Amino acid sequence: MSQLKKGAVLTYIKIVLTNIVGLLLTPFIIKNLGDSEYGVYILIGSFVGYLGLMNLGINNAIIRYVAKYKAKNDKQGEQEFLGTTMWIYIVISLVLTIIGYFLYFKLDSVFADSLTTEELRIGKIMFIILVGNIAIALPGGAFSAICSGYESFVFPNLLSIIKYIVRAIVIFCALLMGGKGISIVVIDTVLTLMIIIVSAIFVRKKLGVQIPLKLFNKKLVKDIFNYSIWVFLFAIVFKFQWNTGQIILGINTDTTTVAIYGIGVMLGGYYGAFASGINSVLIPRATQMVVRKSSGIDLTEAMIKIGRLNTFILLLVISGFILFGRAFISLWVGEAYIQSWAVALLYMSVLTLPLIQSFGNSILEAKRLNRYKSIISALTVTIAIALSFLLTKVYGIFGVVIPLVLAMAINSIIMNFYYRKKFDFKIFLFFKECLLSSLIVFIILTSVFYYVISKFNLNSWFSFVFGIVVYASLYLITTYYFLMNNYEKTLILNMFKRKKK
Repeated sequence: MSQLKKGAVLTYIKIVLTNIVGLLLTPFIIKNLGDSEYGVYILIGSFVGYLGLMNLGINNAIIRYVAKYKAKNDKQGEQEFLGTTMWIYIVISLVLTIIGYFLYFKLDSVFADSLTTEELRIGKIMFIILVGNIAIALPGGAFSAICSGYESFVFPNLLSIIKYIVRAIVIFCALLMGGKGISIVVIDTVLTLMIIIVSAIFVRKKLGVQIPLKLFNKKLVKDIFNYSIWVFLFAIVFKFQWNTGQIILGINTDTTTVAIYGIGVMLGGYYGAFASGINSVLIPRATQMVVRKSSGIDLTEAMIKIGRLNTFILLLVISGFILFGRAFISLWVGEAYIQSWAVALLYMSVLTLPLIQSFGNSILEAKRLNRYKSIISALTVTIAIALSFLLTKVYGIFGVVIPLVLAMAINSIIMNFYYRKKFDFKIFLFFKECLLSSLIVFIILTSVFYYVISKFNLNSWFSFVFGIVVYASLYLITTYYFLMNNYEKTLILNMFKRKKK
């Protein structure tokens, strides 16, 4: 099995594992921290998360340029490029630390009306540690990007899987021994540093890649930023979509409301990870297709091939969440968080099409045509955030959710026409091949099963799991026999054959 296929499989294993670990660990964290401190943990994490945007999209640039230098077997150019990017990262980390220092003294005034004195004290300690975490994580992320550029996906994914398992065990033990939210951010920081060290050793010893700091090319800086600035702008938009709600609610409401919204956003993020996680695996392949000057129909066919597989997975997840989401949240974190179901479902619904078309974004990045997407997204999300700030005071959580969801839906519609213009994307062919039959099956199965489970009370984990297993089995059998083509069936059969061997 190639690195690409192994990487894709491991990416999904990592996503499933992350979701399972998160779902199992979150109730334990909430129970040990309490709603108030958990809300502080979510709020400060969201606030500091904006500093992580100072990556400026350079990791994506590393993936693209390293793949290009590797294809040309240009070792000198690669070293010069990596030396330059590392110096950029060092400067960024220093600037980030200075910004963090000034923001630290503003926390009291920003959250004076929504946090108690004790909540502010805890939040400020978390803030300092998380700023340090990001300052070392930014340059450290270059090693993972180098692996992607070399299409070496197995090691970084295995490392991430190990990290999630170790993190869960250590956090569980720490909280069991009386640790609190500060313990969690300390654990995350230590693990980040360890992952960076191991990744650096792998890149140097296994891939034979060196990052000589003595090499610095001023001309490359401009070229790097011409590419990465639009990735950076879209990263800002993405961060605002997922994190601004917590900040707005933290200012206008209370930490418990932030916690409820945070659970919904977390579940929506897990859903998004099912397809977007594989996007980094696709960027090098998209770059190769662009270099070969593949036609619009070739690029569309690649999008369809990947999009169909994503569709089968995503529709299973979202239909399952429609049917069993309320029961799950009630059993998982309690009735107090039931509003999280609606928050998560709205985000999942609007994310589905962009996730199915994730390869289209890889093509835009490979062609360096992601400027328009970034600008449009920035405009619509900025308007949505302004509306959210006003509407939250009247409608609470949904005053944040509705404007952001509408902005994301508008972006998705516009991007389909942009794909058509920029690489002759066959919109109607894509929808016919990827969505038409799948949506019909999705609607029928969900409607029938909704009627069936309405006759039962899913008030125990046994009944919940039994219902999930029955529905998932029915969905997978229907998908295999009525929706999958020969190519997709062969992929499934080959996976089982390898397991038997």
